[in-house]
Amino acid sequence: MAAKRATRSFKPVDMTTGEPWKQILAFTIPMLIGNIAQQLYNTVDSIVVGKYVGDNALAAVGSAGPVLNLLIVLFVGVATGASIMVSQYLGARNREALSYTVGNCMILTFISAMAVTLAGLILTRPLLRLLATPGAIIDWCDSYLRILFVGSLGMAFYNILSGVLRGLGDSVSALIYLIFASGVNIVLDIFFVANLGLGVNGVALATVIAQALSAVLCVIRLSRMNEMFDFGRKYIRWKSRYGMGIVRLGIPSGITQAIFSMSAILVQSLTNSFGEQFIAANVIVMRVDGFAMLPNFSFGTALTTYAGQNIGAGDLRRTELGAKQGGILSAAVSAAITGLILIFGKPLMGIFTNTDSLVDMSMRMMRILAAGYIAMSVIQTLGGVMRGAGDTMTPMWLSVLQQILRVVLAYALCFATRSPENPNGLCEMLFVSLLISWLAGCATTVAVYRMGRWKGKALT
Repeated sequence: MAAKRATRSFKPVDMTTGEPWKQILAFTIPMLIGNIAQQLYNTVDSIVVGKYVGDNALAAVGSAGPVLNLLIVLFVGVATGASIMVSQYLGARNREALSYTVGNCMILTFISAMAVTLAGLILTRPLLRLLATPGAIIDWCDSYLRILFVGSLGMAFYNILSGVLRGLGDSVSALIYLIFASGVNIVLDIFFVANLGLGVNGVALATVIAQALSAVLCVIRLSRMNEMFDFGRKYIRWKSRYGMGIVRLGIPSGITQAIFSMSAILVQSLTNSFGEQFIAANVIVMRVDGFAMLPNFSFGTALTTYAGQNIGAGDLRRTELGAKQGGILSAAVSAAITGLILIFGKPLMGIFTNTDSLVDMSMRMMRILAAGYIAMSVIQTLGGVMRGAGDTMTPMWLSVLQQILRVVLAYALCFATRSPENPNGLCEMLFVSLLISWLAGCATTVAVYRMGRWKGKALT
């Protein structure tokens, strides 16, 4: 009996039948756990360098984030495009199209990884200088990023192929592989930094090894899913209909990620003007923020798969019902997690540093953001439905407008609050601007979703 239950756990979920909220929740839970495990990659990196090396090393790992996120937008694009296509072809029960889609995804993953490695090695130092990264941490940032970019093949294959698995309705396999890799990452982090004294280079090396392991496991899993599609040389060859289909659907999501990254870079430049202490506080807030956002991203991805399968099956009514039920679930979970962070935030942030003033500053910033997480749950769930239906352009434009608003407000509010005591303005304004952009993004996303343009975008 136990063996049967385990087998069912690994069986891909058909989201075109059953009670929508139950299917969405069953799919989301393992993915949420997996996203928590993935968030541990960067979080453990930050904890280890903050505790064993110091606050400047913590600032270095965090300052490297916007540059890394900018240069991996190709992975986001390919993963999104592939996930949408496989979910719709799965819903339509089109085995051949599904097989070629997975095969072309493998080709695009390799190409994107090579491009990211090359771009990363060339652009890392210039981008760090453009950000006015403080001299005390720029060399650490540079070496940390270069190791990650050299090892980007594993990062690409894990992130993209786990997206394919989710599109196929299998969120459990990616979870198991990621938990295993996260355990490896934690052990190697401590070994490389605490035992070998490799500093930020050690945490980068640990991340590369762990992601490569999870990537290998994803490839093995896909090769064994022959009850759904064929995985072999015949299908791992370029066919424009499928390869360009992935690119067409993925480009808007890649651009969205690029806009997010560019806005983060522009705001990071402003963040750096407040000095190393505030940079470190910002890193702590963003690490905790990453966990607070996980339910939103998890439900958003689940609804992309849900909408893709049901649109592929031609059931628009069920798609809309799932959007409503999934949105309510996402908002409730987000509210609960935000409440826990507000209650237990100080001891949580104390994990990252031994500096009390840094913990107090970080907690003050987190309180500003708290009200925005429910708004983000609405943005992610409705955006996920639109992307799953094949309308990736609308969420892209909404994100562009949201990020433009965030950057303009950040600079404007900091400028407006300048004083002799605070020549660069109040640092809190960086988080106020983020909160306002989330609330505005929520209102516009709801309005655009109700217009219904996304309903006519399914693959033909």
